Amino acid sequence: MTSNAAIRVSDLSLAIGGAKIVDGVTLEVAPGELLGIIGPNGAGKTSLFNLISGLRPATRGKIFLGDDDITTESTASRASKGLGRTFQTSSVFTMLSVLENVRLAAEAAMGGSMKITRRAYSFKPAIEKAEQALDAVGLSDKKFSFAGSLSHGDKRRLEIAIVLASDAKVVMLDEPMAGMSVENVPVLTEIIRSLSRDYNRTVLMVEHHMHVVLGLADRIAVMHQGELLICADPQTVISDPTV
Repeated sequence: MTSNAAIRVSDLSLAIGGAKIVDGVTLEVAPGELLGIIGPNGAGKTSLFNLISGLRPATRGKIFLGDDDITTESTASRASKGLGRTFQTSSVFTMLSVLENVRLAAEAAMGGSMKITRRAYSFKPAIEKAEQALDAVGLSDKKFSFAGSLSHGDKRRLEIAIVLASDAKVVMLDEPMAGMSVENVPVLTEIIRSLSRDYNRTVLMVEHHMHVVLGLADRIAVMHQGELLICADPQTVISDPTV
């Protein structure tokens, strides 16, 4: 069976101790589409991301990346096939430079050793790719800074640069605006928009800032108590009485 979807889940479910955390979610996301995923706390949004990225095994259902069934594959295997993710809490190598963080991702994507101890400039193609990613998110001037010294907003930018350098075709962003200062939200919003518009990445974004979701998303998926209530264009979703 073939599909034009970049990512597709069918009857995807997760039950823990009899409790239904994700319940029968079926969803397709087209290549280059930006899908916003919203819902109250405990709706199953991050759990859905955990299933898709391989951090949790599905109780039931299937996950396809393009035409590849990745349901039982490891997180690393999914990443190597083009699935990238950021988390609610910034996750970077704090004691490495900004450039080294992105270089590791670029080198892994290009088939290099991905050794932390390797001198960065010994693999120039990966460095060039990393510098392009840093330029795209506006961090070129901080490439030699320790990642741990960055502000929260800049760490978010760094995570997106890492995803860009990794050549991920499907990017999952879990609450990218969490903890962001008001002045940094528009900047990060434009960077996320560019992932889809300029780099043709398929983006799935869990976000509580409704104005951000409404301004970015091609479609919005609404989850509640582990179920998918509706997935449609933003105007249809916000006009839906159930939502």
